[in-house]
Amino acid sequence: MARAFRYPPPPMSDALTHECGLAFVRLRKPLAWFQETLLDPLWGLRKLYLLMEKQHNRGQDGAGIACVKFDMPAGDAFLERERTAKRNPIERLFDDALAPAASMKDSELASLDPTELKRRFRLLGEVLLGHLRYGTHGGRTSAVCHPYVRRSNRESRSIAMAGNFNLTNSGELFARLVEYGLHPVGESDTGVVLEKIGYFLDREHAHLEAAMGEGSFVGLEGAALAAEISRQLDLARVLRRATAQFDGGYVFAGLLGNGDSFVCRDPAGIRPGFFLVTDEAVAVASERAALSTVFNRDPREIEPIPPGHALVIKRDGAFSLEPFAEPLPIRQCTFERIYFSRGNDPAIYRERKQLGRNLAPRMMELLDGNLEKAVFGFIPNTSETAYLGLLEALFEESQRLSAERIWRLVESGRATRESIAAALSPRVRGEKIAHKDQRLRTFITHDAARKDLVNHIYDITRGTVAHDDTLVVVDDSIVRGTTLRESIITMLARLNPKRIVVASSSPPIMYPDCYGIDMSQLGRFIAFEAAVALARESGQAGVLDEIEARCTEQASWEPSRMKNHVAKLYGLFSLDEIERKVAQLIRSRSLAWDGPIEVIYQSVEGLRSAMPEHSGDWYFTGEYPTPGGYRVLNTAYLNWRRGSDGKRAYEV
Repeated sequence: MARAFRYPPPPMSDALTHECGLAFVRLRKPLAWFQETLLDPLWGLRKLYLLMEKQHNRGQDGAGIACVKFDMPAGDAFLERERTAKRNPIERLFDDALAPAASMKDSELASLDPTELKRRFRLLGEVLLGHLRYGTHGGRTSAVCHPYVRRSNRESRSIAMAGNFNLTNSGELFARLVEYGLHPVGESDTGVVLEKIGYFLDREHAHLEAAMGEGSFVGLEGAALAAEISRQLDLARVLRRATAQFDGGYVFAGLLGNGDSFVCRDPAGIRPGFFLVTDEAVAVASERAALSTVFNRDPREIEPIPPGHALVIKRDGAFSLEPFAEPLPIRQCTFERIYFSRGNDPAIYRERKQLGRNLAPRMMELLDGNLEKAVFGFIPNTSETAYLGLLEALFEESQRLSAERIWRLVESGRATRESIAAALSPRVRGEKIAHKDQRLRTFITHDAARKDLVNHIYDITRGTVAHDDTLVVVDDSIVRGTTLRESIITMLARLNPKRIVVASSSPPIMYPDCYGIDMSQLGRFIAFEAAVALARESGQAGVLDEIEARCTEQASWEPSRMKNHVAKLYGLFSLDEIERKVAQLIRSRSLAWDGPIEVIYQSVEGLRSAMPEHSGDWYFTGEYPTPGGYRVLNTAYLNWRRGSDGKRAYEV
């Protein structure tokens, strides 16, 4: 997601602040057809609303809409945009966008010609773009919400753009714009991307004008020249030139005022983007499940935008997938599957269940096979599917053990009705242990009061756990450990179990992310905190100085030469040792309950077996998909060592 520079970061919780959401609808039939055939001239706008609502999990901090209106007379707007960062932004935007319909009779709505419809409904057009903002940085005002707009009185030079991305080298791109002779205002990476694409869009215009304008062989001028340039604009060529130095993960969508549009995806496929073509529209969303639900289509009909390609749609409706970047090894984000996307995508649902199943052997080992005295729950809400997978695997193991007991009874001749019933009696006990108050907002008060509010975000079902039970809770990830320490463990301890086990369906987060997730501050990760503590306790703290020296040495190098030296710290310790130290760190000093706390993590091998097509695991492994990732890691470590860990490692 986009960020702006030189602003203090907002307060962070342990929840990940993550990538934003895109929704795009390009009508393939005239508005009059929707008016006459479907009796709904607002069909496209309603589909955009549904696509955004079905992805509201991707951003609650703000939203925006842009639209392009075809064939508007001179004097009327052809490109409109509205944004808000107020509470319930999607509802606010569409309440306003659809408000004129509330005072109109169906007959009046049906009688308006398309031009008048687009005048009455300011955000109604043939090409529609929506964006959901999950702010990682840069304030919480409508001014930082997408889409961004670069205006011109020439339709084909006007552009609205929105994205789900982070670039690791925005500062360099900003400097490049200055070298072009431009004077960009502001330093947000969204603004940089918009200006970079806008600059090469201008260059494309200049090239075509020189080839077709007055004095050329063609000799066009005026409106005829403008129309022919608009027709021949090569958006793939514009994107090839504009993105040549981009380092990061991204999906950008752009609308030109002439009706051309594009959605492009980074060459490593880090950020997700899917498209669907129907008789009525071409639609794009960040999540496959949103398109499947809104258009009632089988998920198999919905295709990913290939990495390094742009879905380009011309004003005349022709569309194609065009390569714009040299291919890179595909590194699709695994956190998209673990946490970010809604779990009703069939593939994501299966993957999350498998993550839970993969925890079962470790769980059986930890419990010494004694499932009778364990109660299983999950931390709401995204870990529920992994919890179901764990229960399923444990139930199968319980059945296998029961079958072995019965067979031994039969072989020994001791099988009776009672002994068989006893052999079948062990069961896996799953309970709805924790509940999350979705409406409690902790940022509305000062820090001391906020801590008290954090303690009440979750609630528990009392009476589900006995004092001699082991309470096992599944979480999707453990990032900072703050919420576990300040809220969840305190809440679970009120059930007074014998011990608490926290099972993470993902491996420990050891390294920064810089491609769409706000996880660039190394010192905030509890796994890193654990490794540092272990190094100091074991007399190996010198490794911290060694890593600092090596990071300092390569700080001025080109990113392509940089290496991951932080891995040396993690290489000193086993996963078991990291788990034990994390378990100590998530215990609050004020916790009255004195039972043991244990932590188990998913292994990297377990992660990869659950989602083999998604190899974007750099936050677990330190194996980055682009050179800029290694620079971010290097900077993050030096920031931590120098006491400036509050600064994001990809800032300039």
